[in-house]
Amino acid sequence: MDDFSKIFQSNKRLYVCVFALAALFLASNMVALYNDSWLLSIASLGLFLLFFALFNLDALLIIIMFFVPMSVELKVFLPTTPLNMNLPTEPLLFLLMCVFFVKLLVEKRFDKKVLTHPVTIAIYVYVGWLLPSCITSEDVVVSFKNLLMRMWFIVGFYFLMTQLIAADKKNISRCVIAYSLGMLVAIVYTTYNHAQLDFSQQSAYKAMFPIFRDHTSYGAALAMLLPAVFVCMRFSRPDFNVKVLYIVLLCILFGALILSYSRAAWLGVAIAIAVLVLVKLKISFRTLCIVLGFLAVIVIPMRNEMYFALQKNDTDSSLDMMDHMKSASNISTDESNLERINRWKAALRMFQERPVTGFGLGTYAFNYAPFQISEDLSNASTNAGNRGNAHSEYLGLLAETGAVGMLAYLAIIITTIMAAVRVFKRSASAFARQTTLFLILALSTYYLHGFLNNFLDMDKIASLFWSFMAIIVVFDIETKNNTAKC
Repeated sequence: MDDFSKIFQSNKRLYVCVFALAALFLASNMVALYNDSWLLSIASLGLFLLFFALFNLDALLIIIMFFVPMSVELKVFLPTTPLNMNLPTEPLLFLLMCVFFVKLLVEKRFDKKVLTHPVTIAIYVYVGWLLPSCITSEDVVVSFKNLLMRMWFIVGFYFLMTQLIAADKKNISRCVIAYSLGMLVAIVYTTYNHAQLDFSQQSAYKAMFPIFRDHTSYGAALAMLLPAVFVCMRFSRPDFNVKVLYIVLLCILFGALILSYSRAAWLGVAIAIAVLVLVKLKISFRTLCIVLGFLAVIVIPMRNEMYFALQKNDTDSSLDMMDHMKSASNISTDESNLERINRWKAALRMFQERPVTGFGLGTYAFNYAPFQISEDLSNASTNAGNRGNAHSEYLGLLAETGAVGMLAYLAIIITTIMAAVRVFKRSASAFARQTTLFLILALSTYYLHGFLNNFLDMDKIASLFWSFMAIIVVFDIETKNNTAKC
């Protein structure tokens, strides 16, 4: 994907174009400032970014990774706007997607092994099914907006990322560090707001707004980022100062995770650590399946007793970490849990109504109200049905895109895990094995989080989700190539 850069370096006429565009950029901004016209200034900036994208698409992707954790929704500035997007990242991602397709048509080449990889095929099925779901949607405009958004996430953070990583493995740490630096800005902003209210639990829920929507998405991003930073530290250059900086960064991220009060994020990290211990102890997958099967035989006949036991749990959210975790299983008085169950049941009823195509991508919030029943309502419920999504990546897809949409998403997860297992078992590179292990642990925190929330429509989560997947795919392809040579 570097043909444009080679042409640029070998053709002196393009240098003239660079200076001409630079002069035009400066002149247009001077005119814009003189006439107080921000539209002209934005147009000139767009021209500059287009030129930059054509000649350095890789650098633009890393720059986007830096801005992602700091992005703010347009609605924060223009509450009445019908078009919402995260600034500045989503306009840049749209530009990136357009330039990518143009370069693909011009250069007519892309790594075919990426295009035919099982994970990529699962993505084709996933995106392919979203299209008919959008056509039959209750709100076609909303659904196609959501589809376009998911497209630029997948193109930028998956397809382009595979090429960026395949070209230079150092780009893994560059992307992780770029995201981490942006995340530090979000952490400082959140911690400052939280401190202003004496680090109270209630203030933790919105201290990160408007950078993050709430503490759950903030916690999910931190949980995914921690394993990635850790593996980058392990394979960083053996310099004492560099190691210290990584340790400081990890401590800041972990402290921010604790202060997020996100039970789902805490649980995700705990399970990732448990999986890591199982891997280090070299417990086979077969043994694990036998143990899980044995537990299932014991637990399933006792499901009613367990349900009644959960109903007796009246521990509410608390500043005490253990009590806060216990409240995750409180389905009798905890408002957050009660409302989640209400949303899940509404999603299942919506699926029963339209099991094939669903109600349309991104339309759950506009359609779930009639599917609530009085006995499920909590104090956080609304008859207008205008307070967010299904609180589950899986059930949300089930309600919005039908069974095929959810199964396609599960196929992406399963093929990614299979690719990670292949790399970990067969790769001769310790760097590939360990990086893949920690990235699949990072993804597993969101696989679990997806049962309780859905954030793949957010650039902050989508960037990590698709990028980590792209890195695993690149390592899997290289492992297969090396195995074939042997």
